[in-house]
Amino acid sequence: MPVSYRTVSFRSRVLPPNSVWMEDAKLKGLEICHPQERNIFNRIFGGFLMRKAYELGWANACAYGGSRPYLVAVDDILFQKPVEVGSLLLLSSQVCYTEETYIQVRVHTEVFDAMTRQHNTTNVFHFTFCSQEEVPQVVPKSYGESMLYLDGKRHFDLTMKGGTVA
Repeated sequence: MPVSYRTVSFRSRVLPPNSVWMEDAKLKGLEICHPQERNIFNRIFGGFLMRKAYELGWANACAYGGSRPYLVAVDDILFQKPVEVGSLLLLSSQVCYTEETYIQVRVHTEVFDAMTRQHNTTNVFHFTFCSQEEVPQVVPKSYGESMLYLDGKRHFDLTMKGGTVA
């Protein structure tokens, strides 16, 4: 990764040609969880959460790649916490790894409690998309983004090998 040699820091990175900073490859959304999306347990149906995460991930991959991508893989989904009817569901999509025409997207979903001002993670989804043309390389700028990049590469590599992520 090109670095300015005056300092040794993530902040002194130089963006290589045909690359995009990871911080510029985000898309966010909000859903108000209505009763028509509930399941038999009076919680929000998991399929609704998956659809919303997929749609945001697809839109991010579309914006990043400049064309309509197609879905290659969805990693295992763990429902960490139930989502109650009436919840504010925040969805954050991040392109976390790219290779040739492939785009690895991570979608983090969390519930925001307006009374306590707390955010609670409900799911983390990993989608692998393929674009019609080669896409720019995504480049992390911070330590946290570097960890997301490594996690995205791990998910991508296991998807391409047909394995599962532990």
